[in-house]
Amino acid sequence: MQISFERSGGFTGIPMRATVDTASLPSAEANHLRSLIESANFFRLPSAVAPSAQPDRFQYQLTVAENNREHTVTMGESTVPGTLRPLLDWLMETARGSR
Repeated sequence: MQISFERSGGFTGIPMRATVDTASLPSAEANHLRSLIESANFFRLPSAVAPSAQPDRFQYQLTVAENNREHTVTMGESTVPGTLRPLLDWLMETARGSR
């Protein structure tokens, strides 16, 4: 499973990116990441979660590819579904190099 994450916008406009392949992770961490994706019902989320117009807010784009399926979700900071927050937090830690 490959996951691509990008956070853009915000006050400074500096993007944050991470790409993760579960095949390169330790087994326990790969299983945890898969669990986060399943818990978020990621493949059932709409492709775009309409952001409200707010200046200096973050925008997120998240793509998950597994076997023959790929899904991308784009959303604004204020419209992130609660079920997706743990996955975004994990990916932001990874993008910061905290993982």
